[in-house]
Amino acid sequence: MDQQSFPGQPLGKPLSAFEVVIEANRCLYCYDAPCMHACPTHIDIPGFISQIADGNLKGSARTILESNAMGASCARVCPVSELCEGACVYHHDDTPIRIGDLQRYATDYLRETGETIFEPGPPTGKKVAVIGGGPAGLATARDLRRFGHAVTIFEAKDFLGGLNTYGIVPFRLDKDVALWEAQQVVDLGCEVRTSVRVGDDIGMESLVKDFDAVVIACGMGGVPDTDIDGKEHAWDAIDFIEAAKLGKPFEKVGKHVAVIGAGNTAIDALTCAKRLGAERVTMFYRRGEEHMTAYDFEYDFAKAEGIEFRFFTLPTSIVRENGKIVGVKFVRTELVERNGRTSPVEIPGSEFVEPVDTVISAIGQSRLTDLFAKLGIAHRDGVIVVNDRMETSRPGLFAAGDCIYEKGMREAMVVEAAQQGKIAARSIEEYLMPERIPAPPRVLPTLTPAGH
Repeated sequence: MDQQSFPGQPLGKPLSAFEVVIEANRCLYCYDAPCMHACPTHIDIPGFISQIADGNLKGSARTILESNAMGASCARVCPVSELCEGACVYHHDDTPIRIGDLQRYATDYLRETGETIFEPGPPTGKKVAVIGGGPAGLATARDLRRFGHAVTIFEAKDFLGGLNTYGIVPFRLDKDVALWEAQQVVDLGCEVRTSVRVGDDIGMESLVKDFDAVVIACGMGGVPDTDIDGKEHAWDAIDFIEAAKLGKPFEKVGKHVAVIGAGNTAIDALTCAKRLGAERVTMFYRRGEEHMTAYDFEYDFAKAEGIEFRFFTLPTSIVRENGKIVGVKFVRTELVERNGRTSPVEIPGSEFVEPVDTVISAIGQSRLTDLFAKLGIAHRDGVIVVNDRMETSRPGLFAAGDCIYEKGMREAMVVEAAQQGKIAARSIEEYLMPERIPAPPRVLPTLTPAGH
């Protein structure tokens, strides 16, 4: 699993010990803590920063991971400017507390020392199957083991971690961080079965029969099919990033790379191709800049890396000569409102060919509709329907992560998957052990809208 060598600096240089002390002591430790409210997992942010200021790094890491099993990854990939740091009372002065960097410092301490902070609960005799070893599945499994339930994780790939391991560029999230987080869950006593595709290698109904509860946290599939002529010659963005991140052999990227799509995966593919040596890397998107689903900070980063952006362009075919890609044929688009919805439509006579030699498709991921049909659970076009307890329409089956994320919204966040996993684990505990009264969830202090 040797990563490719990427030129340029990794993103998010860690704070020095001196910078950490200064930053931690800037915190006002707000009683109502707007940063806690803004975090989907509601980490006690003033608490963990206070522990850092006091030199209690192990306690700080525990406070973080107690709420967010993916706290080390989230410290690197969370859009903090839109979440905790965006809610900081210093934000209006453009000097918010560097919460993400402080969180990284505390969790890195735990990674470096190898100290253990959680233990499994007393065995309950109950067994739970978790389909998918990504952030949602790992977060669910971690808390289920702390409740004392036996957990078996079924993962289709060779390693746990999901997109944290395979799908986020290494200069943003090193695979070793994702694998360390996964190992913390495994060390609690989870059985792990990798390279097993549920539905193919093992029957769905056998899981339902053999386990007391099942958690569906399988994420989504590959890039969906398109109407582009010659689409088979384009890279799947997820496969491209995975190959680059894990050091898999593949042909060198060309001089001009075209990436189709405008989400966070597209940005990762763009910046990855640029750092792998492409002279020009261009994003093409059929809508406008304001419709991009990528986070603002990702977009800003791509622009700083020298990425080019072309909006209102729709690919129609990949042009090849002598067996090699030489360009992509596009048509320009405009937005038209129909039946209350705005959609891009082609502008007649606006076709043009853009010379490129590598094409990467990053137009989202397909849904695992067949898998959900086999389970007999309700879904909307491949999006599993769950209630606020992460329960599906079939008793004993729960779901979390990308597989429940509604279409047409902004892209899902790792921190949201971690929170959903936490909710699913608590709901399964109540389902399997109704006689046990779990500790109530922590109540957040009332937020004071007027500020401080």
